[in-house]
Amino acid sequence: MIYGVGFIGSGPGVSALHLPTVARLGAFEPRHVADAGSGRAAGLGERHGLRHSTGIDDLLDDPTVDVVAVCSPPHLHAEQVLAAVEAGKRAVFCEKPLAVDAEEAEAVIAACRATGTAVVVGTNHLFDPAWARAKHHLVAHGGRVQTFSATVSLPPNGRYHELVSVPTDANGGAGAPAGGRPLPDWDDPTIAAAVLRQLVLGLCIHDLPLLRDVAPHIDRVVYARPVSPLGYCLGLLAGDILVQLTAVMQPGGADALWRISIGTDFDDLEVEFPPSFVHAGSAAVRVRSGAGPETRYLRAEEDGYEAEWRALADLIEGRVAVEYDELLDDARYSIDLADAVAASVLERTAVRP
Repeated sequence: MIYGVGFIGSGPGVSALHLPTVARLGAFEPRHVADAGSGRAAGLGERHGLRHSTGIDDLLDDPTVDVVAVCSPPHLHAEQVLAAVEAGKRAVFCEKPLAVDAEEAEAVIAACRATGTAVVVGTNHLFDPAWARAKHHLVAHGGRVQTFSATVSLPPNGRYHELVSVPTDANGGAGAPAGGRPLPDWDDPTIAAAVLRQLVLGLCIHDLPLLRDVAPHIDRVVYARPVSPLGYCLGLLAGDILVQLTAVMQPGGADALWRISIGTDFDDLEVEFPPSFVHAGSAAVRVRSGAGPETRYLRAEEDGYEAEWRALADLIEGRVAVEYDELLDDARYSIDLADAVAASVLERTAVRP
């Protein structure tokens, strides 16, 4: 059976990534695209032969749409997932994060569980075949994890600049759009706390389910600092594991780098992901040991973007069960960390980049 997909959102994640991915997988067919008034949906619809609309009502009323892909700004995700469930849609693909606070996350999972709605959160790094390979190595070799770091360097990305140009409080409440507002004033602790919270839930969240696999409980935020012009440096304690999460978006900077490094008591494992918004196969995994040669695992042709949509097809067809508890725990883990990062910044009155 082919399932019709309606996309809420018409930005680069939809046009350059999800639309072509869905179109070639076979289990799905794009049917409808909606925007919030930008006019981009009309252009996408005309190019790809899709219905197009403004707002979400027409898309949710469209009987050809079986699956709703929520690709809107993060603060709208929970509301729109709930609307799709209420409209009786068979499944929801939700870009990360599922929600921006715990109450929203609990409401979304409760509604999906009650109706049996299949749901996948688009944490493509978690679905990348390379991460399964890396976890298998950690389990099979039995090394005790001592360090975890995620290092991200990106060229400017409009959607993250747009994300932090919307005034919010430290709890994530959104204010009025700010138009051409400059980059954040990192010297203001309230602004720094709010923006770092958003960056945790909008950028760092790519890797938080992977961190949770290795370090299920974060005990303490040791430091949380903004990085100019836009980024963060976070230091965490998770039991005996030292965690560092860093990211920066640098105008005119180097090509994208997205690397996870995990140190155990006898080897070091690296997972290097391809740039966002491209299909370049799975991440690359290599292991270095002081007692032997470097091991490089073969890369798979399928990437995490394709794998997450295949996972949704498996859920719809009943080949696997929806892990509602895991989805909720992932959401709580990310939200709790975002809250702790914001609180850490506010506890320090002098914030410097």
